[in-house]
Amino acid sequence: MLFIIGAVVVLACVIGGYIAIGGHLAALYQPFELVIIGGAAVGAFIISNPITVIKRTASAFGDLMKGAPYSKDNYLELLSMLYTVFKMAKSKGMLALEQHVEKPDESTLWQKFPKFAGDHHALTFLCDYLRLLTLGSDNPHEMEALIDEEIETHHAERNQVTGAVRTMADGMPALGIVAAVLGVIHTMGSISEPPEVLGRLIGGALVGTFLGVLLSYGFIAPIASSLQARYDAEAKYFQCIKAGLLAYMQGYAPAVATEFARKALLSEVRPTFYEVEEAVAALPPV
Repeated sequence: MLFIIGAVVVLACVIGGYIAIGGHLAALYQPFELVIIGGAAVGAFIISNPITVIKRTASAFGDLMKGAPYSKDNYLELLSMLYTVFKMAKSKGMLALEQHVEKPDESTLWQKFPKFAGDHHALTFLCDYLRLLTLGSDNPHEMEALIDEEIETHHAERNQVTGAVRTMADGMPALGIVAAVLGVIHTMGSISEPPEVLGRLIGGALVGTFLGVLLSYGFIAPIASSLQARYDAEAKYFQCIKAGLLAYMQGYAPAVATEFARKALLSEVRPTFYEVEEAVAALPPV
């Protein structure tokens, strides 16, 4: 939704300002300039990226329409889930989690937390480390190093997408110049035409430069920044899980380990201590 609002504001201000100073919209209608710039940008994107990055980028554009990936409610559910897991492990032993870890799709535990269960990456992330705990891994320092490595790897994969989109944005103004030069070449071939014809041709050529700059700074670069913010939020979600797991491994009570996880969150999505306390008090017994 924010992406659509932002795009409308960009177009309304640019086109509206142009009309307000007496500009003619018909002069901006240069579809082949757009074909040159857009087609060259897509071609360069394909040349410079492996197929895995191209596929991830295509799916990432769909994520833009969904807004922020995690809200305060998502984190409140996450903290409630962590508390439940820690309490079950504390009261029944780590082996009580084995059935939920090995077959998460059939687990009644995860079904109680649908937002978390619907996030495949997060569910797999947690189950992998709970599995290590059930197998006897109890060194929090080694576990922290392993979790950090996985989060860093995941983030690096995401950064491949944002880097590819930013590279496309950086190239757009230059491709706009290419389109403008081609327009000038076309104009020079019509140098014998009357001034009004030449003026229209030159104006059409300059539209290429305009489109290249507008697409770069008005759309593609902001898309890259939006994707980066989304991926940073994903990393923070995993770091919240990490903080809770490590605290539990160090022997803290479930409520305290959950508080460690809560403290890892950004202020705008962090539930208060009392909100978490109220949420876990309403949970069914494990």
